[in-house]
Parts: sequence; structure tokens; C-alpha cells
Amino acid sequence: MICVIGGGAAGFFAAINAASQGCKVTILEKGNKVLSKVRVSGGGRCNVTNGVTTLQGLLDGYPRGHKELRGPFTRFNNQDTMNWFEDRGVSLKIEKDGRVFPVSDDSGSIIDCLLDEADRLGVEVKLGFAVDSISPSSTGFIIHSKNNTLQASKIIVTTGGGSKPESYNWLQSMGIQIVYPVPSLFTFNIPDSPYLDLMGVSVQDAVVSISGSKIAVQGPLLFTHWGLSGPAVLKCSSVAARMLQESNYSFEVQVDMLPEVSQDTLRTQLRTFSQQQPSKKIETIRLDGISSRLFERLCELSGIPIGLDLGNLSKQATNRLVDSIKATRMNVVGKTTFKEEFVTCGGVSLKEIDFKTMECKKHPGIHFAGEVLDIDGVTGGFNFQAAWTTGFIAGVSACNG
Repeated sequence: MICVIGGGAAGFFAAINAASQGCKVTILEKGNKVLSKVRVSGGGRCNVTNGVTTLQGLLDGYPRGHKELRGPFTRFNNQDTMNWFEDRGVSLKIEKDGRVFPVSDDSGSIIDCLLDEADRLGVEVKLGFAVDSISPSSTGFIIHSKNNTLQASKIIVTTGGGSKPESYNWLQSMGIQIVYPVPSLFTFNIPDSPYLDLMGVSVQDAVVSISGSKIAVQGPLLFTHWGLSGPAVLKCSSVAARMLQESNYSFEVQVDMLPEVSQDTLRTQLRTFSQQQPSKKIETIRLDGISSRLFERLCELSGIPIGLDLGNLSKQATNRLVDSIKATRMNVVGKTTFKEEFVTCGGVSLKEIDFKTMECKKHPGIHFAGEVLDIDGVTGGFNFQAAWTTGFIAGVSACNG
């Protein structure tokens, strides 16, 4: 019997693919329900994967693990994921930003599909089974819990990303190297942000960079009542996860709200407005991608009073406005994570794993899949895709190995 430890996305996909090869499979879940993260993903819609069309584009979604995933993605990629769910009756859609969701906009569609397929293949699920340790036996392994033991011929570990180092103690006791876990995919807390009352206002295309580093990420930006969020910030937090943890989440962030327009071009545009329509008010200016509410705030921050005639816009004021639009600087003093969708940078060291089989090099017969590994993706469905791919390979390999 193959035992899958963990009843999340990677665990179910590993179990289903092992069972589809003819093996008897049991999922061991320490909680009282399965697929919890799938249910809350994407605001309850479940961002199944990303619709990027090239292998390199897919690999670019992983700050950690992109090299190791190249081979696995040639065996099971995002298109295979979409085909798999659609072949089982789940219609999917690709949104403009590349995120893939069920047409139903309901994560229940994904959960029901996984549960039905597992049931059809005879996968057993044991709830409330918290694994304390694993020991070898003559026929494979003995899995120990507080009040129980279970015999398994193979094991697939899919326990997810633990936010606390001690959650990996039982693996470290087996000599498996663990990369210290730190949060990834979080928003920036900026208590003194001048945009706090603009919560809900967004910039469709911005560049968010970490001052003093080469890290700069482009994408949609959202102002919140605590600071900054949106895909650009989440991706930036993922790319810089370990560096930001080392800074104790105290750092300066710089935002360019019109990255496709140079400072010189923007100055020229503003001068043209003032020359052609000198009697119009400053707040009548419309810049693509910047809302009127945000533009008015940028003017205020640049020392330009609302109601100023464009003809009275000085060169110095224009330069201050350009700087506010192209290089707003703010001090971040903390982070906010989405507890239900917590993603970690860290976990089982990728050096421990044979990515052809997802098998542990030190312990043949034990495979790993999903976020328990030191693999994490940027926002947009990449974390689930890593779970589907590694789960597929672990399941097939454990059954046929």
C-alpha cells in the first residue's frame, strides 16, 4: 500500500495518479477536512494554474525551483493540468492576466472533481491521522502516529509548506536537509503611506522595486488601508522573500506608476497640457493607467494645489509631479500574509530529491510533492501547478518504482 501524507492538492493528485496505475492508496490527513487550501484559493474561485504558453514562461514563475522543474514540466505541464480537469468535466477559462479558473468561479468544482476521481479509483482517506515519525520495515515503512501505526510499501509526503521550522522536525530526524522556512507571497504594511485612504484604487501596470537591490517587478498594484498589495507586490515579496525576512521586513520600496513612459516623455506631456490648455485646472489631466483620485493625490504630494490653472504649472512643480509618479518611495515596516493561503520559501532541500521520480535520495521509497519542497511560485496559479506536476510524477513513480 502507498500512503500519502497530507490531504491537499499535491496529496490528492499524487494519490489519484498512483491509484490510476493500479496501486492501493491511502491518504493520511492530520486535520478533519481535506483540500482546505484549494477551497480558499483565489478568493474561493481556485486559481488552478497559469495559461502561459511557453516552457520558459512557466519556469519564470518560480523564484525557487525553476531549474529543477524544467524536466518535470516536460512530462506534465500547465496544459496537461487543464486537459486533465476538462477531460473530467471541469470547464476552465483563462483570464486576461493568465490565471486559470473553473468557469463556475467556484473552487468546489475542483474539489468535487478530485474527490470523485479519488473515490472512483478506491483511494481511502483517513482524517485525524497526524504522522509523528517513519521507520523502515522489512516490507517498506512503518508510519507512527500518537495512537496508531500503519504499514506502507511506499510513502509520498505532501504535507505542504510549514510556517514554523519545528513542523519539519520529523523529517530532519531522518537526516533530510530542511531549508529554513520564511513567508512568501505577502503584502507590504506601510503605516505612514499617503495613500491609505485610497484603499481599493489600483494601477494596472506599475513597477515595484526594493531600494538598494536589483529586484524590480512589473504588474498590477493595489492600494490598501494597510499599504500595498496586488500581483506586483506579491511577486516582489516572493522574489525577495529571504532578503526581506533578513531585513525584519523593514525596507524602502519604490513605485513607478507609469513604467512604459520615460520621465522625459512625461514631462513633455505635462508641458504640452499646460501650453495647449492653460486655463484648465490641473485635476483635468488624464494619464492612462492613473485614476483621477490617484492623480489628485499625486498632485497634492507634489505641492500642487487642486484648482491650479495649467498655465501656472511651474517647471519645478512639474518635476516634482513626475518624480511622484515615476519614483514614489515608501517605508515598509511589516507584512500581511493570507493565513489560509500561506506560502513558504523553504522546506525540503531540492538537493535531497531525484526530480525524475520525486524520490528522496537518502530514503528510497519515500517521495515528496508540493509545497513541502523548497519550491514556491509567484502569484497566478504557479504554486498549484507545481503541486499538480510533482504530485503526478510522485504518484506514478511510487506505484511503478
